[in-house]
Amino acid sequence: MIRTILTYPNPELKKKSSPVTIITEATRELARDMVETMYNAPGIGLAAPQIGVHQRIIVIDVSGRDEQPDLIIAINPVIIHSEGETYEEEGCLSVPKYAANVRRHTHVVVKGLDLEGNEQTWRADELLAIAFQHEIDHLDGILFVDHLSPLKRDLFQRKYKRMTESASEAP
Repeated sequence: MIRTILTYPNPELKKKSSPVTIITEATRELARDMVETMYNAPGIGLAAPQIGVHQRIIVIDVSGRDEQPDLIIAINPVIIHSEGETYEEEGCLSVPKYAANVRRHTHVVVKGLDLEGNEQTWRADELLAIAFQHEIDHLDGILFVDHLSPLKRDLFQRKYKRMTESASEAP
């Protein structure tokens, strides 16, 4: 089922998520809904808080449109190693129509669980590494715009407020 994606400045996006303690059929159904919602958006990642569920679950697929899907579902993901630095443009399904350069690590190693409760380790570079960092941030109530300098964040907030006000005034 496609879920509604919460958008900035919804306060639910700032809440920290709780670890999943037991993987149930409801957990699996939530993950399936997240995958369907992400692909429908379309996006390359989605965290449970973005649909108003404060559990530590993320879904990611950075494969291109013409490539075979490469879906990752991670429960309770944690970055256990990171290195390198990149400064790339990011966008977010919860901050539509806005993108900004964000400093991230170029390589990460992430541990988490799959839908069967098995521990997994993902070694990620470049776009996948950025996606893991972005989605794990969501689990901690952090949006990519929170990584902007105070000046850029202030400019974003003013610009975004104007954008959303003019969109709501359109017929």
